Amino acid sequence: MKKLDLYIIKRFLGTFFFMIGAFVLIAVVFDVSENIDDLMNARAPWYRIVTDYYINFCFYFGTLLSSFIIFLTIIWFTSKLAQQSEVIAMLSGGVSYGRFIRPYFIASGILVALLLVLSHIVVPMANRQKYDFEVNYIKDPVTVAERNMHRELEPGTIAYFYAFQPATISGDNFSLEKWKDGKLTYKLIASSAKFVPESGKWRITNAQIRTFDEQGAKTLELRAELDTILPMDEHDFGLRSEITSAMNYKELSAFIEAQKLGGSGRVAEFEVELHNRTASPFSIFVLTLIGVSIASRKQRGGIGAHLMMAVIIGFIFVFIARITTVSSMNLGFPAWVAVWVPNVLFTGVGLFLYSRAQK
Repeated sequence: MKKLDLYIIKRFLGTFFFMIGAFVLIAVVFDVSENIDDLMNARAPWYRIVTDYYINFCFYFGTLLSSFIIFLTIIWFTSKLAQQSEVIAMLSGGVSYGRFIRPYFIASGILVALLLVLSHIVVPMANRQKYDFEVNYIKDPVTVAERNMHRELEPGTIAYFYAFQPATISGDNFSLEKWKDGKLTYKLIASSAKFVPESGKWRITNAQIRTFDEQGAKTLELRAELDTILPMDEHDFGLRSEITSAMNYKELSAFIEAQKLGGSGRVAEFEVELHNRTASPFSIFVLTLIGVSIASRKQRGGIGAHLMMAVIIGFIFVFIARITTVSSMNLGFPAWVAVWVPNVLFTGVGLFLYSRAQK
C-alpha cells in the first residue's frame, strides 16, 4: 500500500473507533440511569454487573450501531479533507477518483470481516451471558405474543393452546393430538391446562378424551380434572424476549427449523434475524460508496451540510429496511429478500452519486 492508502485507512479506522467508543459510553450512561433501581434491587455483585452485563452490553450496542457510525465516520473525516482542500490536491496531483476511493473500501473490508465475526459468534455469546445475568438478577420474563399456537412436542404429538400465560405456566383452550402412520389415534380437548411444579405434572380441566383404534372405532371419556405428565414446558410456547440474539448461526438455524415444525407464527421474525447478521455488515460497502461520493465535494455549509445529508440518507435507509422487514413478517416475502433489498437499492443510489462526484 502507498502512503495515500495508509493515511486514509488510519484516519478512517481511528475516527471510527473513537466515535464508536463515544457512542457506547453515552449508551452505558443512559442505561445506568434508566436501570439503576433494578440493578440495586437485584443485589448483584458489582463485578458481575460490570463483567456479565455492561461489557456484553457494549459488544451488543456497538455492533447494533456500527453501520450507521461507520457512515457518519466517513462523512465526518472525508468532509474535513474536502474542506481543507486535501481531496482537490489529491485529484489535481493525478490521483484518479477510483484510486482515491480504494483505501476506503480496504478499511471497510476490514470492518465488514470484523462485524461478521462479531455478529455470528461474539455478540451471541455476549448476549447469552447478559441474558443469563438478567434472568438470575433482574428476572427478565418469558413473553408470548402469539395466539392459536401449535407445537410438535415429539414426532406425531401435537399440542395446541389458544393463549398461553408464562407467568402462571398455564393456557386456555388446550388440545393434544397423537398421530401414527398418518392416522389420528388420540385427541384430548380441554378448557385449560396448568403446570403444577410440586408434582411435575400438567393439571387439565374439563377434558374430553377421544381414542381411536386401528379400525377407526372411537371411545369418549369425560374428566373434570386430570393430572398427567406431558413432554412440554413453558419454553415450548413462550420465549424470553430477544432470546434468538443469544444464538450463534448454527443454533439459530436449528431453532428456526424446530419452530417451523412446531408451527410458530414468528418464523419470519427469526429468519430476518439470521439473514440480517450478514446483510448488515455488507451494507458498510454500500454506505462507504455513498458517504465518500457525498463528502468528497467541497461546498458551502461544510461538514454540517454533509452530516445533515448523511442523517437524511440514514433515515431513509432504516425506513426502507423497516418496510421490507414488516413485509416479510406480514406478507410472506422471503426473509433474505427483505434484508438484502435495502442494500441493493442503495447500491444503485451509491453508483449514481459516484458518477456525479467531483473528479
